[in-house]
Amino acid sequence: MTRPHISINFAVSADGKISSVARRPSGWTSEEDHARLLQLRKGADALLVGRGTLEADRMTMKASGDPLRCVVSRGGKFDPAHPLFHSAGGPIHLLITEGPALEIPGATIHTGSLASFLQELTAIGVKHLHCEGGGELARELAAMDAIDEIHLTWAGHTIFGGRAAPTISGVPGEFLPASGAYELIEFDPRPETGECFLSYRRKA
Repeated sequence: MTRPHISINFAVSADGKISSVARRPSGWTSEEDHARLLQLRKGADALLVGRGTLEADRMTMKASGDPLRCVVSRGGKFDPAHPLFHSAGGPIHLLITEGPALEIPGATIHTGSLASFLQELTAIGVKHLHCEGGGELARELAAMDAIDEIHLTWAGHTIFGGRAAPTISGVPGEFLPASGAYELIEFDPRPETGECFLSYRRKA
């Protein structure tokens, strides 16, 4: 499958969980983590999130260089009043995987699978796609063996707990089709915040 180089970025609690859309703590990571988020966006041709993450964080997906702003939704229930559609930034591309094509002013609508969407992004020149959540979307990318880099903020100061609390591969359930092998390329502990920045790259 032809696709862009794909990186993901998540903040992870001491027990390996990410904050869920349904129960999202406010400001549970540091200002340094937010600065790293912005830094990781640099160099990406496109940013990618799921609709739930977009709604929960009220994201505008603004970044230096104005990369494409891409959002994935099953049913396409986008809120036209959302800040994304009323903020300056890169072109907006919305993927609806199961519902009909809708018209959202200022956005390009795509329908079909995530795999076909990745091919469409490649066709329009996207070489580096950076995903910022949520867990279900990252799991789908992992199931496709389509994650080239993993960036984590290990926030050891927080425990979420709970069987239903998601990880970077979604809510615990069935195993992925295959395991992926990655090598550590960055280890940056921040004792002052109780966090550590980690980056992994797919092994050749």
